[in-house]
Amino acid sequence: MTDDAPAVPNPLQPANEDWQRGLAIVAHPDDLEFGAAAAVARWTGQGKKITYVLVTSGEAGIDGMDPDEAGPARETEQRESAAIVGVSQVDFLRLPDGVLEYGVALRRELCRVIRTHQPEIVLTNNFRDSWDEAGTALNMSDHMVTGRAVLDAARDAANRWVFREQIDAGLEKWGGVREVWAAGSPLSKHGVDTTDTFELGVRSLEAHAAYLRGLGSGDFDAEEFLEGFARQTGTRLGVRYAAAFEVFRLNMY
Repeated sequence: MTDDAPAVPNPLQPANEDWQRGLAIVAHPDDLEFGAAAAVARWTGQGKKITYVLVTSGEAGIDGMDPDEAGPARETEQRESAAIVGVSQVDFLRLPDGVLEYGVALRRELCRVIRTHQPEIVLTNNFRDSWDEAGTALNMSDHMVTGRAVLDAARDAANRWVFREQIDAGLEKWGGVREVWAAGSPLSKHGVDTTDTFELGVRSLEAHAAYLRGLGSGDFDAEEFLEGFARQTGTRLGVRYAAAFEVFRLNMY
């Protein structure tokens, strides 16, 4: 970069990719595909193991489809979507969509998941009040509840005296979570280059066909939508396309 080159506003730092096991915990099918799936494709291509855990089945997400029909359909689409980016294990907790509650019960369940899979990095979605720094693009409750519980559960998992019944039942405490990454946060300071895997990210979102048909007028363009955000984020990272993450460091000592 020359001295007279324009400064990039809010530049991102490359995220540390020196890890092998990741666990993605989000509220709904499609949450990861709206931006983070291309990064997942990059990581699986590097040989990393990523597991998906969906807190709900997204059964309340399609206005024109009864939840009893939508839930199984969305689980099928999520598995197909995950396979496109190299993820073979997709688990569903099947908690009620749209009315998730933050609290000990959810922390306990997510702690169990983390102790079971023993990840180094835990991925979730933005759980700030909004998707933009101005606070005008409001987030939804399920995202905020899930992300907050994920962050707390990652610390709970390291304490043998918290949810100790899980330890008594044979799980080990797990203090190996180094960081929790929240995708798409307006406070993101780190990014991941998704230039080479952008198209896989598009295909993974397109796999949620039933959900996308229910959006607006039904003519949602996955590639156009993802490209706008990925290009803006890429500019901040100094690449063509990128995904942004707010990184929460654990094990500070």
